[in-house]
Amino acid sequence: MPPPPVPLLPAAVQDHLKDTSDQMQAFVPGQTTVPEESVPTLFQQGPVVVHPHLLYRFLYGNGLQSSPGQQQDSIIQVVSPGIGLDLGANWNLDYTPTLTYYSSGQFRNTVDQSVNLGWGAAYHDDWFLTGSQSYSSTSDPNVETAAQTDQQTYITTFGANHSLNDQLSLDLGLTQNFNVVGNSGVGTNFLQNLASSRSWSTMDWFNDQLRPRLSVGLGFGFGYNQQDGSPDSIYQQYQGRVNWRATDKISFQLGGGMQDQEYLSGGASDLVTPIFSGGIQYQPFDHTQLSLNASRTVSSSSFQSQVTEASSITVDLNQRLLGRLTLDLSGGYTTTDYIATSSGLSTGRSDDYCTFNARLSCPFLQRGTVSLIYEFSDNNSSQSGFAASSSAFGFTSNQVGFEIGWRY
Repeated sequence: MPPPPVPLLPAAVQDHLKDTSDQMQAFVPGQTTVPEESVPTLFQQGPVVVHPHLLYRFLYGNGLQSSPGQQQDSIIQVVSPGIGLDLGANWNLDYTPTLTYYSSGQFRNTVDQSVNLGWGAAYHDDWFLTGSQSYSSTSDPNVETAAQTDQQTYITTFGANHSLNDQLSLDLGLTQNFNVVGNSGVGTNFLQNLASSRSWSTMDWFNDQLRPRLSVGLGFGFGYNQQDGSPDSIYQQYQGRVNWRATDKISFQLGGGMQDQEYLSGGASDLVTPIFSGGIQYQPFDHTQLSLNASRTVSSSSFQSQVTEASSITVDLNQRLLGRLTLDLSGGYTTTDYIATSSGLSTGRSDDYCTFNARLSCPFLQRGTVSLIYEFSDNNSSQSGFAASSSAFGFTSNQVGFEIGWRY
């Protein structure tokens, strides 16, 4: 269970998105049902506003994978201090280290790092431009690799929204994603055949606002993938989408199409896959939020010469209780197939992954939050383990504990 993300969007981007989400969505996903209290900022010098934040988490977990086919019990303590900077209305910077300590000697204590830079600005009256650069370094137990796995991720994005007139608009996007995966042969991270990957992609949409609360769009995407020791590939995506705010209480965001992935060497056939994403939001009462989300995606695996084809569905209930408490219940199911990108290579792996999460939170001292948390996760994998009756990647885990957070 990683630390919760820190808000990273500059004020100008939040205002731009708010104008759209208020019209098309029943509620903003992830937004708390407890309103933020207005208190002075800790430090401000001209356009620079400082936002320090701190998280402490204590968990006891069982079934944690230290290596393929091996599960451990451990107390996990997480300390995550950080600092965010609002650099005027258009820029935002955040740095957050995360220190993780395990009571079990089968895991390494780690120091993760996260740096995020965001930007957004209006250009004339009909363009809104955004950009971001993020870096993260993590060494968490990983479902895909069944062990602690060192990863460094670099993601660069650029986006543009252009209003052609009151009804028609364009959404343009560019993404660069570098993922560097550790392949150590010692300690608890003795993983084999892991491969770093790099990808460049664009997804562009033509939108038609048919009615104030109904819009449709047609999109085309193109991407290029590289993975160490694996065939390079190119792909095209063809999609359509519908956003509909049916009433004040319910909204729909639905999209889907096809991805055609072609391998430039290795002899594997093209991978033609239906893809989709969608969500339903329902707010029957002021402090009750229900959401259902589903998706099907294709992405590079951490393993050499493999891609993953994943279909998932998640359900979330967020309920305010007794005026101050917030209860959040969520569950999900994901099925993942590992597909070879070279002819003659067979992976033989398919995973069914289930999760359930419960969080009861209470604010204190204006900027603090204390939470009781529970997470259940279960992975059923077809990949056999060292014994005939075992699975290298299957596990069942329960984690229970508490968390104290503070953000100014």
